[in-house]
Amino acid sequence: MSTQHGPRVGRPPHHTGPEELVQTAAMARRFYLEGRSKTEIAQEFGISRFKVARMLETALHNGLIRLEVRLPAELDAERSDALRTRYNLRHCVVLASTEGEPGGAVLATRRLGAVAAGLLTEIVTEADVLGLVWGPEIEALGRELTVLARCKVVQLCGVTPLRPVDSSAVEAVRRAASIARGPVYAIHAPLLLPDGAAARMLRRQPGITEAVNQFRHLTKAVVSVGAWGPGLSTIYDALDDDAREQYRSLGTCAEVVGQLLDADGRPVAPELTERIIAISFDELRDVPDVILLADGEERAAATSAALKTGLFNGIVTHTAVAEHLLR
Repeated sequence: MSTQHGPRVGRPPHHTGPEELVQTAAMARRFYLEGRSKTEIAQEFGISRFKVARMLETALHNGLIRLEVRLPAELDAERSDALRTRYNLRHCVVLASTEGEPGGAVLATRRLGAVAAGLLTEIVTEADVLGLVWGPEIEALGRELTVLARCKVVQLCGVTPLRPVDSSAVEAVRRAASIARGPVYAIHAPLLLPDGAAARMLRRQPGITEAVNQFRHLTKAVVSVGAWGPGLSTIYDALDDDAREQYRSLGTCAEVVGQLLDADGRPVAPELTERIIAISFDELRDVPDVILLADGEERAAATSAALKTGLFNGIVTHTAVAEHLLR
């Protein structure tokens, strides 16, 4: 008995026809635009949830569906994500740098303040106690802040009058508290005192004591970083040339709330601690969210040192700084 082999009979190759295309488009609208689940879509079209998933996946692969993530041009999404991953940060926003543009440095600080203000609007709740340091970035943040949950606002350090500014730290803190419609704890005192005795005396003043006592209740803090150079650090500008060179020789490259750091994030001038009125590193470590504002490429190395302290779980900075940190 012989068997003749004829043409093989079976299911023809799959061909995506017009009906499947329009159905896939409808499913995509349901899933990506309307937020419907794959189970709901499957019930509507009378197919399995797995077939819905397969059709959407195939449509993405073949280009029928194209997903675009569009952010404002000033936000650098790629470096924000890379920096967040590299340093295990909870909050990370990187702005596209504006070097070379007219008014670049001033504009960059203003934009940094605006984005930091937006971040605070996003993450601060009525259960928070918010701390702010002194600095040009905080001044910019204060000017751009328009909405904030009702909370306490605490100034984290004294100020230095050596650099001309549009508004003082006290005014920036008061503006934040006014917008938050909550109590304000300001520090009407210099950041750096001539000696430890003068600093201890000021810390005992009623208004300053009230602010310092709030440090242990902080839940969110915004801190800036200074580099060891003129106009880049409040402590640098407050010292004489001999002291500046002395601390430079010890490896100082950064300043955070009056503390001087070397490139590895280690304190190099513990004797200055007695002379400053500011939150301590030990107190900052107890704050659940501490966000670093790093303004300008000239502070890139200082920002690296600050992150090595382990004090920060958030950062707002520029592309040029982010590139340095990622290298």
